[in-house]
Amino acid sequence: MINKKSREEIKLMRMAGNIVALVHKEMANVIEPGISTLELDKIAYDIIKKNKAIPTFLGYCGYPNSICASVNEEVVHGIPSADRILKEGDIVSIDVGATFRGLVGDGAWTYPVGKISDECAHLMEITKNALFAGIKQMIPENKLENVSAAIEDVALEGKCGIVRQYGGHGVGREMHEEPFLFNYRTNSNVIIKKNCAIAIEPMLNLGCDDVHTLSDGWTVITNDKKPSAHFEHTVIASEDGPLIMTELM
Repeated sequence: MINKKSREEIKLMRMAGNIVALVHKEMANVIEPGISTLELDKIAYDIIKKNKAIPTFLGYCGYPNSICASVNEEVVHGIPSADRILKEGDIVSIDVGATFRGLVGDGAWTYPVGKISDECAHLMEITKNALFAGIKQMIPENKLENVSAAIEDVALEGKCGIVRQYGGHGVGREMHEEPFLFNYRTNSNVIIKKNCAIAIEPMLNLGCDDVHTLSDGWTVITNDKKPSAHFEHTVIASEDGPLIMTELM
């Protein structure tokens, strides 16, 4: 069942999304060669708590940290560690969730660490473009399939692999709600309802589509060990068009 959000729920999701955006603003300032992903986790935790919110990821299904920090070939769910020191040329995807008065904001961004390769810059640009192409389709009574198709078209034009085991999802009172959003066409007949909220999150690779999970039970990496990028916004399908919840107010 797809849950439509009330005016009050949308207001609270906007507050939660703003906290997510505050974390990402600080990530852009502090990510540089020499910082550990555990330091990034602590910075995010402090910002979320300072703004009277709860780190949504912390303890979720046993997850041990407040953010996911996925480096290079790590696609999603990378666990922050004091031993994971970012170096020049890396790319790192930071996924953040904040729960404010019971409502969730969820957003991810991929950051360059110092000077990166042209190939990684291309991957990041295409993945970000795919996100915003999908967002444009978040219109009431449009087919959810059109969001998926827009993402797939940008990925294919950019010659990037599409992660198929993971995708976007409804969000609100829970971090994961219906519907699931594929990042490629599936012939789905799901209709986008007015004031539904979906976390749109393309995950694209420089190489193949295929991924697998490491022995830690969380970290997902590309099978060919080529870099992956991840961009995500929480979006409301309003009567005035798509509303991005995870931008700064």
